[in-house]
Amino acid sequence: EVQLVESGGGLVQPGGPLRLSCAASGFTVSDSYMRWLRQAPGKGLEWLSGILRDGSTQYADSVKGRFTISRDNAKNTVYLQLNSLKTDDTAMYYCAKGSQRGQGTQVTVSS
Repeated sequence: EVQLVESGGGLVQPGGPLRLSCAASGFTVSDSYMRWLRQAPGKGLEWLSGILRDGSTQYADSVKGRFTISRDNAKNTVYLQLNSLKTDDTAMYYCAKGSQRGQGTQVTVSS
């Protein structure tokens, strides 16, 4: 059974960093295309970043240069490092494999 469990969200001041984690089970992240998505209040789901099986990475223009996706194959975990956070980054963040995603972790950027 595929399971994705996100963690690491919280309240952070503008300009601050956070690191989100996505612990996977039931499959191997290094054999999969993994994505990070987010959904802000009242808005649709937004794709942020992806990491391919060969380790290459992709980013939406809205987060390029501020967010970094990575994975730890030994821990079967995918990460999203969020830097230079803005209030507009406030959202529920999800990791996803195909059509499946976890329960999400809330990121709130506020002073």
